[in-house]
Amino acid sequence: MKIIILGAGQVGSSTAESLANEGNDITIIDQNPILLERLQEHLDIRTVVGFAAYPETLLKAGIEDADMLIAVTHNDEVNMVACQIASSLFNTPKKLARVRATDYLEYPALFNLDAIPIDVSISPEQLVTEYIADLIEQPDTLQVLNFFEGLAQLVAVKIDHGSDMDGRSIEDLLALLPKVQMRVAAIFRNEQLIKPNGGASLQADDELFFLAKKQQVRDLVKVFKKDYQPYQRLVIAGGGHIGKQLAQRLEQDHHIKIIEHDESRARTLAGELHSSLVLHGDVGDANLLKEEQINKTDVFCAVTNDDEANILSAMLAKRLGVRKAFSIISKASHVDLVEGTSIDIAVSPAQITIGTLLRHVRRGDVVTVHSLRQGAAEAIEIVAHGDKQTSQVVGRTLDELRLPASATVGALLRDGQILFAHKEIQIQSEDHLVIFIANQQDVDAVEKLFQVGFEFL
Repeated sequence: MKIIILGAGQVGSSTAESLANEGNDITIIDQNPILLERLQEHLDIRTVVGFAAYPETLLKAGIEDADMLIAVTHNDEVNMVACQIASSLFNTPKKLARVRATDYLEYPALFNLDAIPIDVSISPEQLVTEYIADLIEQPDTLQVLNFFEGLAQLVAVKIDHGSDMDGRSIEDLLALLPKVQMRVAAIFRNEQLIKPNGGASLQADDELFFLAKKQQVRDLVKVFKKDYQPYQRLVIAGGGHIGKQLAQRLEQDHHIKIIEHDESRARTLAGELHSSLVLHGDVGDANLLKEEQINKTDVFCAVTNDDEANILSAMLAKRLGVRKAFSIISKASHVDLVEGTSIDIAVSPAQITIGTLLRHVRRGDVVTVHSLRQGAAEAIEIVAHGDKQTSQVVGRTLDELRLPASATVGALLRDGQILFAHKEIQIQSEDHLVIFIANQQDVDAVEKLFQVGFEFL
């Protein structure tokens, strides 16, 4: 596909890298020539320096025959106007835009062909809120990803020393929880992938990915964690859009305190939230955290707009005794910086947003894409179409699929029922499959496998 990306920030550059590596023709527009030069040093892409919403700039980028426009500048209005121009002047087939302001998102009627012609609007704040909320609702997990419209979840968990599964096999896990239906998708040990067959032995510190029904995830997590306990007491550092949305979603079942440095904003939040306690103060104030008994808090979640404030306050909270410290980190260099520190989970808005973007670029009928392990792996939900003559997957068992070595089928959704993968299952047309791909370079091969032939089309 010929794709034009507006904005060379973290989301734009990461999206360009993913799409260029998959063989797409990518042009990226930004006003900062230094950012564009850095991208060209390691990516085979075109760059254009200029204002993203100007018709002349779009023409220089080749908008006249582009298949898709992805507008992810930091300015909502620039993104929206660029999509309008691409549609009105150049009839660009598909337009995706990042829209952050809730004042726009509250009026979905804005985004249609008769108003602002955006095919897909993406709100990073909304995506990040849902991501963090899932982590809190499924305690002691490293990652929680939804499939089959939330019926199933792919969960990453680290195995504790002395837990029920330390030193035991996957077969032992199935015997330990006979009523739980699940599928182990991948095991990573010292960054090396271990094939998840039944006899595979699990060890402490292994990172395990498994797929299970949402309501059974907790039972599974408990056998990997030595001192499993639900999260009850939360401190949210930052009362912006994410902090507010997070509190609204969780306050019914959790005790929540929000720390907000802007007094006016703190007063507004206090009036809008029901049971959450809003504190006016500095998220990095050790005395304030001690006064609010951070050592008896389950999760400290730093969600301000400042990476440094998030990182330092999360590390401080951890030093003062909080059970888990989460931090939003926007810059890729900062994500690498916190690896191995006391921060339990670093949340990258760019990686979360990229998954949503990729869903609309991929070949085949891809329903969901999740970027994993900082882009090194992926999990996708894809739909099988056609018949045995026109499809390489329909009418064949899972054992007969020519999947790359790094790919594992976790489950199928058929007529509303989840079927966890085993080699004798025969794929039918319209089945939804969740596939874990440990090596991102194998994504292309998986998508080609699910494409139908001309006879079906």
